[in-house]
Amino acid sequence: MIPFLNLKAQHQALKSEILDAISEVLDSTAFAGGPYVAKFEEEFAAYCNTKYAVGVGNGTDALWFALLALGIGPGDEVITVPNTFIATAEAITYCGARPVFVDVDEQTYTMDPRLIERAITPRTKAMIPVHLYGQMADMDPIMEIARKHRLPVIEDACQAHGAEYKGRRAGSIGDVGCFSFYPGKNLGACGEAGGSVTNNLELKNKMAMFRDHGQAKKYYHTVVGWNGRMDGIQGAILSIKLKHLDSWTEARRSHARTYTQAFAHVHGVLTPKESEQRRHVYHLYVLRVRHRDHILKALAEKGVNCGIHYPVPLHLQEAYGSLGVQRGAFPVAERCAEEIISLPMFPELSSDEIKTVVTELASLVQAGAASPALA
Repeated sequence: MIPFLNLKAQHQALKSEILDAISEVLDSTAFAGGPYVAKFEEEFAAYCNTKYAVGVGNGTDALWFALLALGIGPGDEVITVPNTFIATAEAITYCGARPVFVDVDEQTYTMDPRLIERAITPRTKAMIPVHLYGQMADMDPIMEIARKHRLPVIEDACQAHGAEYKGRRAGSIGDVGCFSFYPGKNLGACGEAGGSVTNNLELKNKMAMFRDHGQAKKYYHTVVGWNGRMDGIQGAILSIKLKHLDSWTEARRSHARTYTQAFAHVHGVLTPKESEQRRHVYHLYVLRVRHRDHILKALAEKGVNCGIHYPVPLHLQEAYGSLGVQRGAFPVAERCAEEIISLPMFPELSSDEIKTVVTELASLVQAGAASPALA
């Protein structure tokens, strides 16, 4: 049996160090926020090459508080993409604003800058490009459009810890970068956690207030906030894991190269493309095949566990039916949703496991091999 994700392997190697950190937090009783969160914030800001970081309860909180700090509210529109986890749009909705989708680039599955300006209206107040699967969106043209229209940019970097665009780290280019530290992420907590990074002190202070019931000083509430603090235990664990993130990333990139080389001559498999001047961190290794659902089921029967990220674009989700967007509105995102499959990807993945995944998938694709080549 080959798992899609193996968290046990990672935690087994760090178990004694993690247990020591938990014990230290228990002894200090610094459970909600506090010095262990502050230490991680300082370390993560440095890692992202930003001045500030704000630890919060999860990645959705990070996006929500960033939008609130930028003043996004009822009647506003925020441009993003339809092929992302629903948290991106949820954060917009919970500000009282409306998500407006633009389609994605066929090669990278990230926001297509050529389509942005036609989606801008007088109600547009921000943009959220999503660094999907571990690769950053094409940020230079996105930022150029944002500056032209005076729109703040929030980078949804929840899958892109340590990814780079022209030498700049994810989260460091827009006004705010938002991260999830959900356990399965490249940098994952042992529970729920998230964070934002920024170079703007005013935004940092606002996000810090929103996570703590709107107070900068205890019991003095400047705004209506929320309880979105990071736990001290998670902060301590993330500090330990951050030291290993670069080596884990290199292992992921090595596995991705092996996959890509192995599928190079398999007709009917479209492997992910790492764009020039970008450093893909392969949170997910997502390729495209015909007859995806049949192949996914057959792989599971052979003991190879894969996933789909994501099978239904947001504009076609029941939760966003009120937007009135019909099938066909975003053809690239819709086409990809029918063909994508996420292969097992984690640092501890063995060469034998990769070989088995490749052999089984290639066999299935070739067995139905009359299927035409993908674009």
